[in-house]
Amino acid sequence: MDSNKKFMRKAIALSLKNIENGGGPFAAVIVKEGKIIATGANRVTANTDPTAHAEVNAIRKAAKKLGTFDLSGCEIYTSCEPCPMCLGAVYWAHLDKMYYGNTKADAKNIGFDDSFIYDEIELKPENRRLQSVQLLPDEAIKAFESWVNTTDKIDY
Repeated sequence: MDSNKKFMRKAIALSLKNIENGGGPFAAVIVKEGKIIATGANRVTANTDPTAHAEVNAIRKAAKKLGTFDLSGCEIYTSCEPCPMCLGAVYWAHLDKMYYGNTKADAKNIGFDDSFIYDEIELKPENRRLQSVQLLPDEAIKAFESWVNTTDKIDY
């Protein structure tokens, strides 16, 4: 448990340092076999990239370092409970375990409210705030059919 606290403290320290460097109050650390293999901080405004969240940045670095998109065997320590995008990335990366410091309620209290996204996900596409229209499904399905018939694909 002491090593877990050490890695969480590292994520927290990185989140504080990131504020000093013009970023948001979020950071993440990815650990494999007791060693930090990647870190990430929120660089949304600094990089003018809405996807530059701490967890996504850390996952990208870890995947590159390990040469794989499958981060099984790794754990993530994040200074805050992830937003829906980052939580999805954590699942897609196949991380074994996630530890977090602040909750999504804590984030909401300082102006980072993701609850509307969770609410939107529950709605049918036609009822969401983001206007969504299916277009050319008969043509788009051809890529999926091609994928199914590909014999040398790498499943993920």
